[in-house]
Amino acid sequence: MTKLASAANTAELALSERVSRISISSTAAVVAEAEKLRAEGVDVVDFGAGEPDFPTPENVKEAAIRAIREDFSKYTATPGTMELRRAIVERHAADLGTSYSPSEVIASAGGKQAIFNLICSLINPGDEVILPVPYWVTFFDVINYAAGRPVMLNTREEDCFAITAEMVERALTPKTRLVILNSPSNPSGAVVSPQEFEKILEVTASHGVLLLSDECYSHFVYEGSPFSIGSIPGAKEHVVLIGSLSKTYAMTGWRVGYAMGPARLISAMIKLQSHSTSNPSSIAQKAAVEALRGPQDSVQQMLQEYRRRRAFVVEKLREIPGVSCSMPCGAFYAYPNVAPFIGPPEKRKAFPSTDEMAKKLLREAAVAVVPGEAFGTEHHFRLSYATSLEKLAEGLTRLKRFFSERES
Repeated sequence: MTKLASAANTAELALSERVSRISISSTAAVVAEAEKLRAEGVDVVDFGAGEPDFPTPENVKEAAIRAIREDFSKYTATPGTMELRRAIVERHAADLGTSYSPSEVIASAGGKQAIFNLICSLINPGDEVILPVPYWVTFFDVINYAAGRPVMLNTREEDCFAITAEMVERALTPKTRLVILNSPSNPSGAVVSPQEFEKILEVTASHGVLLLSDECYSHFVYEGSPFSIGSIPGAKEHVVLIGSLSKTYAMTGWRVGYAMGPARLISAMIKLQSHSTSNPSSIAQKAAVEALRGPQDSVQQMLQEYRRRRAFVVEKLREIPGVSCSMPCGAFYAYPNVAPFIGPPEKRKAFPSTDEMAKKLLREAAVAVVPGEAFGTEHHFRLSYATSLEKLAEGLTRLKRFFSERES
C-alpha cells in the first residue's frame, strides 16, 4: 500500500459547516426508498412525491421537439430568454392581475432554485426568517444553509392551519428580514385569503420586512379564484413571488421556475445563478413559453380531477379509526393527524414518531408517505393525491388495514 493510499484510508474528508447544517430532502428520500422497493419487485403505492400524474400537454412537448430540431441548444441569458421572461409576466398578469416587467423576473431550474437564490442573496448569519408550521421541507434547510435563524410560526389544525397578520406581527423582531408564506400550502393545503394576505403585507411592509410568497400551487384552489399578493397596488417593492411550471402544467422534470420581485434583488439572484447553473435548459425554456402562451385548458382539467380525488381521500381517511383529517383548501395534499398512534411505548403507542410509522408503512404495507417531522409537526403525515383514483383506493385500503391492526 502506498503512503498516499494509506493516508486516504485514515483521513476523514472534512465537509463545510454550512452543508452540515442541512439534511437530504425528506420527500426525495421517500421517493428514493420507494424506487428501491419497486426495483425489488414490490408493488408500492406512492403517495410521497408531490408530482402530478398527468402528462405534459402535447403542445408543450411539440414545442420542445421543435426547439431540438431547430438546434436551440446553446446557452441563453442567465435569467432566461427575453421571450420566456415576457411570457412569464404576461401569463401572471392575465391570471393573477400583476404588472411586472422582464427586468423584474429570473427564470431558474425549478421554483426550488429560485427560493435558494433568494434566501442566499438576502439572508446574513443570524437574520431571522418567519416560517409558518407546517412548512415545506426545503424552506427550513435553506434558511439554515444561509446561517439564518428560522422562527417557527405555529398554526393550529382546528383553525385549518390558518395564518393571520396578528400572528405574523407578534413574531417580528428587529432581526426579522423575511416572512415566508406558501399559499396554497405544501403540505397542509391551507390557503391564505386575499383579505388576510393583504393585512399581512401591511404588517411586513410597515416593518421593512420582505414577504416571500410561494405561488407554486396558486392555480389549484378549490374555493374562489387564484390570488397573488403581487397584484396589490404598491406591493412590488415589498414582495418576492416564487412560481413554477412544474405543478401548473405537469412539467416537474422540465425544471422551470421563476421569481418576480424588486429589480435590485433579482439582479443579485441572477449574479448568484450565473455561478451555479447559469440559465435553465434552453429546450425547456421553449417548452415553457408554449405552456404559458398556449391553451390553458389542461389546468382546469387537472383542478377538477384533484377536487374529485380530494373528496375521496378525505372521506376514506376519516373512516380509519384514530385518524382525523382537515379538508385541504388547495394544492393536492391531505395532511392527516395520527396522534393516537404516536408516542412512547410505555404509553402503549404503536410508533415513537411519524418517521418510524412511515418506515413501517412502506416496509409492511408498501405505501409511501412523508412523515410530519419533515414539515415541523409530530402527529401528521403528508399524502399526495396527485395519482389515479384506482391507486388512491388501493393505497387507502392498505392504510386502513395497517392502522386497524394497531388501534390505540
